[in-house]
Amino acid sequence: MSTLPIYETFYAWQGEGCHMGRAAFFIRTFGCPVKCPWCDSAGTWHPDWVPEKIERFSADELADRAVAHRAEFAVITGGEPTIHDLTELTAALHRRDLPTHLETSGSFPIKGDFDWITVSPKWAKLPLPENLRRANEIKLIIEDGESVEKWRAQVSPLTAGQVVWLHPEWSKREDPAVMNSISVTVKTQGHPFRAGYQLHRVYNVDSLDSGARPIIPLGGNLEIGY
Repeated sequence: MSTLPIYETFYAWQGEGCHMGRAAFFIRTFGCPVKCPWCDSAGTWHPDWVPEKIERFSADELADRAVAHRAEFAVITGGEPTIHDLTELTAALHRRDLPTHLETSGSFPIKGDFDWITVSPKWAKLPLPENLRRANEIKLIIEDGESVEKWRAQVSPLTAGQVVWLHPEWSKREDPAVMNSISVTVKTQGHPFRAGYQLHRVYNVDSLDSGARPIIPLGGNLEIGY
C-alpha cells in the first residue's frame, strides 16, 4: 500500500465556505509548488519553515484517525493536496462512511472520489478549467481593491454557477479597499458572490487539537498576520 507525506492531522470545524461551522477532521498533506507569498501553511513547503521530519501514512491509517473522532466529514487540504494521488485515501474514508472534502488551488488534475470540492485559484498557477467546472464552491482570495474584477475576468467564464466566496487575504482583513470591494460586489452583484472570512482563526479552534501545528508566520512577521 502506498503512503502520503502528511504535515498534520487535527480535529476542528470547517471555518470557511458552505460547510462553515461543521465538525471536520483535517488531513493536511505536505508539499506545494504554488507557493503563495501570503501562505498560512508555509510549513508544507517553505524552506525556512519545513519541519525536520515529515511522516508518511497509509490511507487506512489516516482514515482510522479520522473516524476516531465525531467529525461530520474529512477535509483533505495542503499545501497542495492534488500533487498526490488521493484515490486510496478517499476510498478508505468512504469505506468508513465518512464524506470526503477537498480544498485545492485547482492547478493540478484531481485524483480521487470527493463528495465536495472547494477550488481556491491562485495567480501563481491558474486552475485547470475542468477543475473549476467540477468545483462545488469557489473561494477567491482578495488581495487589493482590484482583485475582485481581475478574478471575475479570469474565472467567471469557466465556472458553472457555483457559489463564489470572496475572502480577504488575512493580512489585509482591515484594509478598507479590500473589505469595501467585497461588500460592494456582494451588494451590487448578488449571486454567485458571497462575503467570506476565516472564522476558525477568530475562534482559534485548530489549536485546541494537539495534532495541529502552529500557524506559520510566513516571513516571520506576526504583525501583518502571516
